[in-house]
Amino acid sequence: MSASRTIPEGVPHVPVLLEEVVAALNPQGGDVIVDGTLGAGGYTRRLLDAGATVHAFDRDPDAIAAIEANRGKWPELDTVPPRLVLHARRFSEMVAGLEEVGVAEVDGVVMDIGVSSMQLDQAERGFAFGADGPLDMRMSQAGMSAADFVNEADEAQIADVLYLYGEERQSRRVARAIVAARPIETTGELARVVRKAVGYNPNYKGAAAPKDPATRSFQAIRIHVNGELDELDAGMEGAETLLRAGGRLAVVTFHSLEDRKVKRFLRDAAGQAQSTSRHLPQVGSGPQATFEQVAKAVRPGEAELAANPRSRSATLRAAVRTQAPPKVSGPRTAAHDGRKDPRSAP
Repeated sequence: MSASRTIPEGVPHVPVLLEEVVAALNPQGGDVIVDGTLGAGGYTRRLLDAGATVHAFDRDPDAIAAIEANRGKWPELDTVPPRLVLHARRFSEMVAGLEEVGVAEVDGVVMDIGVSSMQLDQAERGFAFGADGPLDMRMSQAGMSAADFVNEADEAQIADVLYLYGEERQSRRVARAIVAARPIETTGELARVVRKAVGYNPNYKGAAAPKDPATRSFQAIRIHVNGELDELDAGMEGAETLLRAGGRLAVVTFHSLEDRKVKRFLRDAAGQAQSTSRHLPQVGSGPQATFEQVAKAVRPGEAELAANPRSRSATLRAAVRTQAPPKVSGPRTAAHDGRKDPRSAP
């Protein structure tokens, strides 16, 4: 796929919560900052303009190719040493990626989690159902596609994915409909199957019109295909490893599953976890806090919402790294976050 299709010429891209992210990172001349989700380069551009050196990661080869194809707009690629270093890899691999270029610590990390506007707007990438396209959804354009999953996974696995990652209460019914409709090859086909399974009328209009249920299933399948929640866990742990004392972390999420993970990670890292009972004795002081100054969640203001409706679900959480050594922790998954399973019966 050509880079020009990733970022159409003349179409501006303004990342969500840009001013708030920049304020949270407080970039200074000479800082080294990781942009874990390069996309069209909106955050990276502002960080470079502030004098920082940016190591930009993106697993989507089109995002990297688009920047390289427009080197004239990114002179920082060619300074000596370069002030913009591109890493064609997942942000979960930021520690290894920086180690390869001799960087052991950084002053800031920003991650804008989830699918990008450019990916959503390209029907051929298969992320959305607004326009029919091949059922793909792969951010890296490699590995298992959404079509592979819906056509090859068993019904129980599909139901689990729809419930855990899309919070679809009728996941079993939808999964059964998907299996019955195989093969499903396009986004339009999948959307129609989901709508029919839950009894949705897409022609219903008015203020009380329900949200298209296909949105939940598409989110769930996309998260599963790309391993997004595991990526988020690894990315935050990587940031904890790389950030120097006083370094800043900023994470922008777009749905509750992501936001809960970020909130829990920062709460635990700051030593703010709640005890199970105030009557129980303290077992010990626990590990040192690795983050402090955990900011309250920030959401878009009215002006941004009016200019960019896609920002309505965005949440920014930020914190500052302490001097404590990074913690060693196991993976956190949606399947183990304590939520009950109220799925509809078969």
